[in-house]
Amino acid sequence: MAILKFRIYWEEDDSIYRDIAIKHTQTFFDLHSCILKSYEFDSKHKATFYRSNDSWLRGKEISLEKYEKEYKAEPLIMADTNIGSEVSNPNQKFIYEYDFNKFWHFMVELINVDKEESKKLTYPACVRVEGIAPSQYGTKGLIDSRLAEMEEKYDLQPDALSDGFSEEDDEGNAIESDNDSEEVNEENDGF
Repeated sequence: MAILKFRIYWEEDDSIYRDIAIKHTQTFFDLHSCILKSYEFDSKHKATFYRSNDSWLRGKEISLEKYEKEYKAEPLIMADTNIGSEVSNPNQKFIYEYDFNKFWHFMVELINVDKEESKKLTYPACVRVEGIAPSQYGTKGLIDSRLAEMEEKYDLQPDALSDGFSEEDDEGNAIESDNDSEEVNEENDGF
C-alpha cells in the first residue's frame, strides 16, 4: 500500500506548513479533516480541493459537497474520491480552499511516496509542523507555550531588547532623546 506524504503550505506564508502522510486508498475527506486538525481550524465551513499543475492553476474540483454555484464540470465529492485516483505524477499539486467567506487557501504538494506504512502512525497523520498556524477567527491568544517558544527561539525577552544597545545615526553618533530634540527645534525656529 502506498503512503503519500503531502506538504500543505499556507498561501500567505510558505514557511508555515504541515506534512501529512495518508494512504493512497483514503479519501480527500480524510485529507481535508487532517488539514483542518493540523492547522487547528474547526470544520464548520465549506471546502474544496482543485487539482493543480506546477503553475498552481486550478483544474478538476473535488468538493466537500455540491454547492449552489455554477460549475464548468461536475465536481467530484471528497468522501467518494480516493486520493490515489487523482495523483497522476510524482509532484502532484492541489489547491485547498476552506471557508468561502474568508477564503483560506492552502497549497498541497506531494513530496514523497513510501511503499510501506509505519506501524506507529494512524493514517492520515500530521508528521511535521512548521510555523505557528494562522488564527481562523482573528487573533489567537498567544499566552501559551507557543509564545514562550517564540521568545526563547528569537531571544525576545522584553529587557533583552534594550540591554547594551542605544540608537545611533548613520555616522555612529548617539541619537538625542525626544526632549533634547524639542529644545534644538525651538532654537532653530528663529532662523
